[in-house]
Amino acid sequence: MSAPNRNTLWGRAIAEELAATGVEAVCVAPGSRSTPLTVAVSEHPQLEVFSHLDERSAAFFALGRGRRTGVPTALVCTSGTATANFHPAVLEASESRVPLLALTADRPPELRDSGANQTTDQTDLYGDAVRYHRTLPEPEPEARKLRSLRTTVDRAVAETTGTPPGPVHLNVPFRKPLEPVEVPGDVPEGFEREHPEAATGRVGPFVTRTRGKTRLRRADVEALAGAVEDVDRGLVVCGPADRPTPARPALSRLAEATGFPVLADPLSGLRFGPHVERTTVCGGYDSYLDGAAAWADPEFVLRFGASPTSKTLRKYLAAADARQVVVDPAGGWREAEFTATDLVVADPSPLADELAAAVEDGGSPDWHGRFAGAEADYWPLVAEACEERLFEGALLREVARRLPDPATLFVSNSMPVRDLDRFGRPRAADVRAFGNRGVSGIDGVTSTALGAGSATDDPLVLVTGDLAYYHDMNGLLALERCGVDATVVLVNNDGGGIFHKLPVEDFDPPFTEQFKTPHGLDFEGTGELYDLEFATAGSREDFVERFEDSLGREGTQVLEVETDGEASHRFREQLHDRVCDAI
Repeated sequence: MSAPNRNTLWGRAIAEELAATGVEAVCVAPGSRSTPLTVAVSEHPQLEVFSHLDERSAAFFALGRGRRTGVPTALVCTSGTATANFHPAVLEASESRVPLLALTADRPPELRDSGANQTTDQTDLYGDAVRYHRTLPEPEPEARKLRSLRTTVDRAVAETTGTPPGPVHLNVPFRKPLEPVEVPGDVPEGFEREHPEAATGRVGPFVTRTRGKTRLRRADVEALAGAVEDVDRGLVVCGPADRPTPARPALSRLAEATGFPVLADPLSGLRFGPHVERTTVCGGYDSYLDGAAAWADPEFVLRFGASPTSKTLRKYLAAADARQVVVDPAGGWREAEFTATDLVVADPSPLADELAAAVEDGGSPDWHGRFAGAEADYWPLVAEACEERLFEGALLREVARRLPDPATLFVSNSMPVRDLDRFGRPRAADVRAFGNRGVSGIDGVTSTALGAGSATDDPLVLVTGDLAYYHDMNGLLALERCGVDATVVLVNNDGGGIFHKLPVEDFDPPFTEQFKTPHGLDFEGTGELYDLEFATAGSREDFVERFEDSLGREGTQVLEVETDGEASHRFREQLHDRVCDAI
């Protein structure tokens, strides 16, 4: 089909290359300047389009899909402030290594610095937060330009899944007319016949990129294996994962071969899964390691993934007199205590397999038994405390133990992810837990969760706080517009409960008004506004009943639990002291 004008030709070429490179979905926010892109992706049969009214919500939704699938979701928006509203999600995608492709429409370059309406300099908008950025040439029915366009789009998609994965920005200027109207002579008659590759592309992507894995030399693997064999006391520490499918089998084999306990962050992909039945996966360390001063230090630590959520674990490792090996395929330094001794640039899964095969003698059974015993003692203490009273940690315990198999769980900053870390017991269910821990914001939590849920048929559960819920209420439009169902657990402590963990709590004023910021909002109205079911649970039993009921139903249910942030924090402290005394 011949293009009616050059902008339509340009938009179609971009959409064709997106689909050819494996992009499956595009999040579109309305706008005029982006019309050629919006029409092109909407017409393409292989692209699923998710329509969002709010660019910020659109970007976080795309982030959630990328986090769940490992495949970039493209973003389309108009020029001006629309592009800036992508920025928070771009930052999160960069720091948490999630593939994302932002396509920002722009006005012609001569209008920059001219006072023209809705015009700003978008050429390097996201700075070094993106892995790759280009301003595309202006549309023109010229064969070399079109080949360049297709090549650039293919390169951009490939960069989103590079080492490390992350966001990429393509800025796309268009002149009017933007709609697919016939412009006589704009695309020369016979252009597609004379330049078929440029006009319609190739079978598959215009440029195919093949990427290998980063692996150590055999001698280096053997040296690392020898160091592991020389110690009795070792640990495998797994922080939040970079990839949607973690190296569960490989790391399980490594733990078995070394005899090292696995300390698994809830976002690592290792806290939950079938491997838990045969591997000592520890989840209570955020509490009991605070009382581990009498324990011998580990001698060797293998660290995978990003920095752990647990401050207790981070400080424990910082104080240990141990050789600490950080494994990162991109050679990134993600250890903010600066006490690690080695940086190994290698893909975690092949390295774990190679080490497991090379290690002949495991560590001390007594050392392994100390952690297994701590876990065995810890979880009954938690269960007893959670039966004693309803506090925020008890909610995350109930969620973690009652999630269906399989399920997708998304937890908000600030307290929900910490409570999942401390109270989410490892279990063999195939639960994939996610959170935005790259820059740890609360601004797009709901949208990211719904984006993750849109990419799978697994039940979706979001646990969020009241401030995060308020901050991203626009994202709830995706429930109906994008066809996503969820169970939303809304922990409402009327403000920023996490600030009770900080010394500023002792300074009031300004603590209450400027940090805790109580709002007094009644969220029940969001039920009618966004066509969802809203209920408030008044007890632990009521919460459990409503939560399990929601998991078995269609549609979206928001289950609010009103808590006292200060009282919850005090009870966490009491339970922590009990644990340290007992273990």
